[in-house]
Amino acid sequence: MTAVGQTVSTITDARIPAGVTSVLSEQPVDVFLEGGVVADIAPSGNLRPRGEILHADGAWLIPGLWDHHVHVVQWALVAQREPLGHATSAAHAAAIMGAAPVLAGDRRIGTGFRDAFWSDVPTLPVLDAATGETPTYLINADVHSVWLNSAALRREGFESDGSGLLREGPAFEISRRLNEVEPAVGDALVTRMARDAASRGIVGLVDLDMAWNEAAWVRRLEGGFDSLRVEFGIYPDALDRAIAEGLRTGDPARGAASDLARVGPFKIITDGSLGTRTAACSHAYPGDPHNHGLLNVQPAELVDLMTRATGAGLACAVHAIGDVANSYALDAFATTGAWGTIEHAQLVAHADIPRFARLGVGASVQPEHAIDDRDLTDTIWAEQTAMAYPLRALADSGANVLFGSDAPVSPLDPWAAIAAAVFRTREGREAWRIEQGVDAATALDASTHGGSAAGARIEPGAIADLALCERNPLAADDAQMRAMTVSATLLGGRLTHC
Repeated sequence: MTAVGQTVSTITDARIPAGVTSVLSEQPVDVFLEGGVVADIAPSGNLRPRGEILHADGAWLIPGLWDHHVHVVQWALVAQREPLGHATSAAHAAAIMGAAPVLAGDRRIGTGFRDAFWSDVPTLPVLDAATGETPTYLINADVHSVWLNSAALRREGFESDGSGLLREGPAFEISRRLNEVEPAVGDALVTRMARDAASRGIVGLVDLDMAWNEAAWVRRLEGGFDSLRVEFGIYPDALDRAIAEGLRTGDPARGAASDLARVGPFKIITDGSLGTRTAACSHAYPGDPHNHGLLNVQPAELVDLMTRATGAGLACAVHAIGDVANSYALDAFATTGAWGTIEHAQLVAHADIPRFARLGVGASVQPEHAIDDRDLTDTIWAEQTAMAYPLRALADSGANVLFGSDAPVSPLDPWAAIAAAVFRTREGREAWRIEQGVDAATALDASTHGGSAAGARIEPGAIADLALCERNPLAADDAQMRAMTVSATLLGGRLTHC
């Protein structure tokens, strides 16, 4: 009987969706694996099975899935933190936190609130009255703002403006501090997170934690981590170190026990977010004519950073949500000759859509955000003239689209992302801007390592990163997609879930 950790040599009686392979698609086949790659594919029963056998029993075999944007430690720590997504007001969120358990370090931490939907506004007196002298931290769903009580503000050394809210840079600093848990505790949670990801068919992710990630992944690999492939990001405060130490995108982590962890992109956060009303936009936010969002990095500085990273062999992952930020990011790619992605691309000027493909810049997007933010988009972005969540427009223009979750902003679930991209809805609501939905084949490709322009295939010679699904994902409806059961996941032919 096959078990996690075993290396499979033969997968029997599997079906492969059309378009994922050019060999015997949609009819029962046996797939032979050797040395971590697909060695052969034959009609079921035509060749004698060899080695360890995984019986597919008619399940659908697809390429292993990737999440191209995850904050690994912060997502893993969500399991310990108080959920706030159901909070209907600032007073409600404060009351939830007043009853929340006190965690290690004598503090309460909540996550996932969306104050843009609240009729009241967060204030320090409201939070203090509910939480007292226990340092209390509430992290916005978009991670671009945090709400602290007076005790937490004193502990962290921040002054209060009467609201207790910190945005952008100060908010990121608070999240960074809260993520600094004991390595043994954090690594155990990361391992659990990775196993859950593998159970959803995930074989790899891009880790964009705000930390020196190489050391953390070397430590985890030495500790036996072997569930996923990881490409880890580097932030501006560590760029000099990365250049001095010779880190280059695609290289294995130095001194690691395996090559599962590799250097990923140089990550730059150029603007804010929709939910915090700080995404840099060409038109003002309603009721606030002077608020066009924020540029965290000015255009000249962006060009300088990207020039240095590119010269050192690092790809660039540029966070840009508002249309102004996206235009500046594309300009910087054009000026510097950098390669990589724009992360999010939630509001893009019509004239900028074709520039992604022309410049070879990937669109690393999170389809579930469109569903989460549909009501915000229809209100606080109602006056914007750029395209909001232009998924199909980007794909049709020839841009390479890559899917992710931005976990913890959305759960690390590729099937939710695929369903959102195809059906543009959730929980039975009318589809939102369905003209920007994509077909299931494009969505599946975008959920593999190469993205929509270079989706993984199951053919002889292809890496044996695979997943077995109960249904054909190219024929599933919204509910079936979101509830997809993955019976087995293989990483280089080794079972990480079964």
